[in-house]
Amino acid sequence: MRRTAGLSFYHRKKKINTGILKEILIWAVEILLTVAVTVIVVSLFGFRISVVGSSMSPTLANGETILVNRFVYHLFDPKPNDLVVFRPNGNENSHYYIKRVVAVPGDTVQIKEGEIYVNGAHIQEEAAASAVENALSAEEEIMLGEDEYFVIGDNSSNSEDSRYASIGNVKKEYIVGEAWMVAYPWKNLRFIK
Repeated sequence: MRRTAGLSFYHRKKKINTGILKEILIWAVEILLTVAVTVIVVSLFGFRISVVGSSMSPTLANGETILVNRFVYHLFDPKPNDLVVFRPNGNENSHYYIKRVVAVPGDTVQIKEGEIYVNGAHIQEEAAASAVENALSAEEEIMLGEDEYFVIGDNSSNSEDSRYASIGNVKKEYIVGEAWMVAYPWKNLRFIK
């Protein structure tokens, strides 16, 4: 007679749910690939910097961290109203400057009575906080060379920019990229235009 109840010394093998294991493995691989692609894209095409000072107020505030697209100007040239990131005169010991492009190669620039004129036509800065109080070097008409850009801060009364001899016209080779996104503080997270 065969016994059906009682003690048994045989171990039952636990069944592993291969469906769940497979799904967990797929998720882990997808997360690792996403992180790897993000790190590669950011390291090859961009970097982050902190805004120093209030020269770009109200567009950018002191202490904000922004992401810079350093790839875009390998394909295209900066255009008016772009926010460019550069080191003045290519000085590696200087902090990065962020300014708005007002005029591009071949243009003429002059500041008269607080207003900016490009190629003789009055322009309205997209995000200007106020009239340009000091024309400085732009009091007389300036002709830009084939690789030069005239840049100015949105808060021009508190901006060291192309009007100053220490900055002057910015050569394309000194432009490292375009400011495109505020990344920190989180409450200010936004794309920059």
